[in-house]
Amino acid sequence: MGQLVADALVGRLQQWDVTRVFGYAGDGINTLLGALQRSGDPEYIATRHEELAAFMACGHAKYTGGVGVCIATQGPGAIHLLAGLYDAKLDRRPVVAIVGQVVSTALGSGYLQEVDLHSLFKDVCSQYVQTVFAPEQALTALDNAMRTAIATSTPTCLIIPHDVQQAEMPDETPHSHGVVPSSPLSARPHITAPDAQLSQAADVLNAGSKVALLVGRGAANAADEIAAVVDAVGGGVTTSLLGKPIVNESLPWHTGVMGHLGTTASAELMANCDTLLIVGSNDPWTEFYPAPGQARAVQIDIEPRVLGAKYPIEVAVCGDARQALSKLLPLIEHKTDRRWADRVHDWTQRWHALADQRCAEVTTNANAEFVVRELSEHLPADARVAVDVGSSTYWYARHLRLPPGVPAHVSGYLASMGCALPYGIAAKLDAPDRPVVALVGDGAMQMSGLLELITIADRWRDWADPRFVVLVLHNGDLTEVSWEQREMEGNPRFPASQSVPSFPYADYAELLGLGAARIDESAQATGAWQRALAADRPFVIEAVVDPAAPLLPPLMPDEKVEKVYAALDEEGADEAKNLVQRQRAAEAANTDGPPT
Repeated sequence: MGQLVADALVGRLQQWDVTRVFGYAGDGINTLLGALQRSGDPEYIATRHEELAAFMACGHAKYTGGVGVCIATQGPGAIHLLAGLYDAKLDRRPVVAIVGQVVSTALGSGYLQEVDLHSLFKDVCSQYVQTVFAPEQALTALDNAMRTAIATSTPTCLIIPHDVQQAEMPDETPHSHGVVPSSPLSARPHITAPDAQLSQAADVLNAGSKVALLVGRGAANAADEIAAVVDAVGGGVTTSLLGKPIVNESLPWHTGVMGHLGTTASAELMANCDTLLIVGSNDPWTEFYPAPGQARAVQIDIEPRVLGAKYPIEVAVCGDARQALSKLLPLIEHKTDRRWADRVHDWTQRWHALADQRCAEVTTNANAEFVVRELSEHLPADARVAVDVGSSTYWYARHLRLPPGVPAHVSGYLASMGCALPYGIAAKLDAPDRPVVALVGDGAMQMSGLLELITIADRWRDWADPRFVVLVLHNGDLTEVSWEQREMEGNPRFPASQSVPSFPYADYAELLGLGAARIDESAQATGAWQRALAADRPFVIEAVVDPAAPLLPPLMPDEKVEKVYAALDEEGADEAKNLVQRQRAAEAANTDGPPT
């Protein structure tokens, strides 16, 4: 008997330079799993749940820039992939899902685990979803799934019935009508911004006296060019959450992250600028942009579809951010009046003072803001960081200083809890000689983190650098939801909805043979980070922290604050209300107040 379709598909994945496939076993993909076993390449990574396989594939794409591949059986296995695939779709990352299906002769019969997979995947993999019905179709379909994922930076899906996986592959592709040969190759374009667009952009920037830059992840590798533009215009920089790793936050003109979980300095920068340059960002927090009509705006992006999509811009520049900024620089007139730059530097200094003050707050148990900020003093220069969704995202955005070149990823537009550990594992498997740090809340840890600690415990001995540090912020509360209810709804916390059951995270880690420390005072954080990052194995820091720490936007309007106070009064949450009042007073003393 010749080669099976399953073996041919695995060989094709090798030709596409796929290094690993993330998945969970099931009878609908047994033939594919057998082919992976026979080949040994790509490496098969077993997760604890199909959803986490899709998140790992998305994480692989985020950390490597390549295509992430995940595999699952039909029915429930396929359904479980959706959250991770939507994460890839919304954050624009290339992922290919290979999904089993019941035997083709049983389709339409109401067979066991039969689900209409085309309907299931038609939105999340809208650019390409295809069922393979014949051996001659298999390689072309896989090539198209890979090419489309690369070209569109989205997930695609290949559905392969079990009997097709078992079919014999022709020795040669027939040269006949209806048979389409294909190649396992693709290429990415280099999009160069037209000179006319850059000239118009320079005219707007030169006319402005208070220039601000909003930098997103699309500006990756353009940090030097951004710094040169800032120097020329005498401006300031804020970043989207996803753009946080792009520019060194220790620079005096960097005001930090923008938006609900951003800084007071960024809020002031956006509220007072008269010119806005958006570089590689499509940030959704539109209420934190300058007010419409306040600022003339230029946007640079490689994706035409996002130009002008979140703010009324005057000039659209379509091209690679680094190339566009390089060509724009000679056209920018160097501003000698540095009063605006001085004002930006002052806002930044004031924000750092506020952040220090918040981290120094004496709270019940440890202060989560201090625990995360303290990591900045110990994070290795070659680390990779994974961040979960929840309070950990706020403290990461506001307090963690990433060394230049250290990547950090979070589920951005989907904002899905449970992403950090699968992301971190994907990062570690790609570079086992680099340390990984994952920041996770207790809600996300119970959602998926406890499961993937098992994977970490199973695999860490194969890593050249065994360090994989997981910080669990243990406060017994879905804290972000609790504060959202108070701020957005004016409702008190709903314990039946937000309470997270107590769990001994450090003890559980030790049970798995990992290192662990449990801290409940801020002063213990320094030693815990030192121990964790010097450990000879993965390490869990269980930080018992205070849920009263406010997760509120910077410079919040008085009418919204009153809603929060009313909700806290109804709860009898005096400690949380006192913290909000102190933060509001500190903001008033350390900011310029209303926009001018």
